[in-house]
Amino acid sequence: MSRGNAMFTDFDTSAMRHALSLAARGLETTDPNPRVGCVIVQGERVVGEGWHERAGEAHAEIAALRAAGGRAAGATVYVTLEPCSHHGRTPPCVDALIEAHVGRVVYAIADPNPQVDGRGAQRLREARVRVEAGLLAPQAAELNCGFLKRMRYGRPWVRVKLAMSLDGRTALANGASRWISGEAARADVQRWRARSSAVLTGVGTVLADDPRLDVRPGGDATGRRQPLRVVLDSTLRTPPEATLFTVPGEVLIFSALPGADPRWEARGAALAEQGARVEMLPAEAGRVPLFMALERLGELQVNELQVEAGPVLTGALVQQSLVDELLVYVAPKLLGPTARPLAQLPALRELGDAPAFELVELSHLGADALLRLRAGSEVLAGEAETQVAGGAAQSE
Repeated sequence: MSRGNAMFTDFDTSAMRHALSLAARGLETTDPNPRVGCVIVQGERVVGEGWHERAGEAHAEIAALRAAGGRAAGATVYVTLEPCSHHGRTPPCVDALIEAHVGRVVYAIADPNPQVDGRGAQRLREARVRVEAGLLAPQAAELNCGFLKRMRYGRPWVRVKLAMSLDGRTALANGASRWISGEAARADVQRWRARSSAVLTGVGTVLADDPRLDVRPGGDATGRRQPLRVVLDSTLRTPPEATLFTVPGEVLIFSALPGADPRWEARGAALAEQGARVEMLPAEAGRVPLFMALERLGELQVNELQVEAGPVLTGALVQQSLVDELLVYVAPKLLGPTARPLAQLPALRELGDAPAFELVELSHLGADALLRLRAGSEVLAGEAETQVAGGAAQSE
């Protein structure tokens, strides 16, 4: 099949699919690095493969080259992300590929890291290695949506988790919400938490529900990396005895109280004693500024951010167009008109003014349904278009 100026065979596609499946093995462990898989082939025989397991350890290309040994000479290398060309925690992968005398490198998407972004491919071409790009670019971009978003925009991919009844309600009028969704849906939430860099909520949810916001131990979750737990708390009302301080992992609290406020010293000190890191951001209408909080999380290398919050914070994120994806768990129940809504939004004058999302996946989880929706995913669409239109250049 054709991709831009490059001709990819069915075997090329099969090999890249295998590389993507390898990359997915690092879904919960590579953070803050991207998930990358690599397959090395002589003719149509795989001679080496590998994936990046965690930051600071060997990149996928290095693991595959070690497995291939001398058989890498003249081989084709399929890798899901452009090989790096800079010294980070590990040496540049392009140097290792050149030293191994590989003949051809096929990668799915360019590395948007400003230290790479085309330089890896250029280095390979200068060493007379044939380079082709764009094979299965949408799938590779999907796998690294958070890394791509952070590198290109300085903010994490924002995924909002919601559980609702058939009539779009999240809790009874008295706040009771356990459990709207069933056991299978709640287990699925753990899977999404485990791949996330951080889980964010508002202080209202902390006060009402006292959540853990961690990946539960036991079963498949044993030994999983715990995401950073983030609380938006403009006036530092988070109780020092909150459950989120009693489970493993870091807690970050964003406040909008100025340091000169007398409440800051006492409340901040009490939270710091529980191990929390408290950071002050300039207030925006008395609240923590959402855009600035996301930029700060980007600086902290948060790739994927899972939001589990009430209707006020959810509505504010939607209103400010800061949501990339919704995970909506729908239970076959009706809670009635007095129950609490999914998101608090202002009244609309026209139906065309309603925030719109595209359904990308519908699945069943026990008695519940999961709807995955996107809000104009320019990060993923733009990446795929770039690769297919202009990234498939070859060198002879």
